Amino acid sequence: MDRRTLLRNLGGLAAAGGFGLGCAGNTDRVVTGPPGELSRVSGGVWEPSRARAFAPVNVDPSREIRTVVGLRPFRPSGFRVGVERFDHKLVVHNYGHGGGGVTLSWGTALLAAEMAAGADTRRCAVIGCGAVGLATARIMQRRGWKVTIHARDLPPDTTSNIAGGQWSPSMVSDAGMTCAAYDEQFQQAARRGHQYFQHMVGNRYAVRWIENYVAGSQVPLTDRGGLADLYPDIRVLRPDEHPFGAPYAYRYTTMLVEMPVYLDALQRDFHLAGGRIVVRSFHMPSELQQLPEQVIFNCAGLGARELFGDSELIPVKGQLTVLLPQPQVDYIAIKDDLYMFPRSDGILLGGTHERGVETLGPNLEAKARILSGHGELFASPAA
Repeated sequence: MDRRTLLRNLGGLAAAGGFGLGCAGNTDRVVTGPPGELSRVSGGVWEPSRARAFAPVNVDPSREIRTVVGLRPFRPSGFRVGVERFDHKLVVHNYGHGGGGVTLSWGTALLAAEMAAGADTRRCAVIGCGAVGLATARIMQRRGWKVTIHARDLPPDTTSNIAGGQWSPSMVSDAGMTCAAYDEQFQQAARRGHQYFQHMVGNRYAVRWIENYVAGSQVPLTDRGGLADLYPDIRVLRPDEHPFGAPYAYRYTTMLVEMPVYLDALQRDFHLAGGRIVVRSFHMPSELQQLPEQVIFNCAGLGARELFGDSELIPVKGQLTVLLPQPQVDYIAIKDDLYMFPRSDGILLGGTHERGVETLGPNLEAKARILSGHGELFASPAA
């Protein structure tokens, strides 16, 4: 059975008891061993060992390093990648990625670059210096263009610096609000971006593969928005295969990006390739006429709402509470609306999506809920 067929059947397996508490008629015996090794079951079949150590996160409020807040630039109909002309300027829009900015950055950068391929110039400006702006600038440099970035904020003061960095295009659009053309762009951006990130795995960009454990009270949705094949090693788990105290769970492997290291590396690459960064703000399209470049990539994120009058663009407030690092925690945990990402700079705890909220102060009630929820999640003796 191929992975797509398996994924289509997962919901049925769950409803039929496929997550399993064990049954008397099953005589297969698993000999467990160290994580990652193989174990033999009766009948001479080999399968992955079910022994897996889960170091629990120490969710003690005294271990908090900081709580950070960011505003995701969200459009119910999905991100915008398209071309618009302002007098003699060609503007290529690339913004509105919601919770998938880092994930989709290279994919939408490639789409945007192709829209400018026919221009009779090899100089361009990029507005924005977050993950999307830097990816777009680097793609254009690799295509032989001379690039200048114009941005109000630079790392480490961008929204991208606050992102958790898990590769997963989540909260990118609202169900039923997209069109067929956008759906095709989304598929291309996700798939091309995923492939691009694979070439960045390693210490230089601080990108690594990591197991994700998703648990909850509902049957898991494992189709992953039609992208299930981009989530390797996906498998439904039995209750005895995880410590997260939920009736349903599954595992997959994805990439995790350590944003401070990653953004610094991209800036370094951009400068080494001859790029230039100008700190400035734009408030209306007419100001773009001051730029010498005839091709402009709009990667301004939420700033595109005022700059280009996009009334559909709304902020979705999110915050992370960061605890002291625990190197022994080597997995991502997601349960209901809580998530934990382990990075070398700290344990990231999240779980907020406040649509239409633009305040940058921490939501203390949400913070208390996140700490309490994760405390319960990792309180199990089996964790």
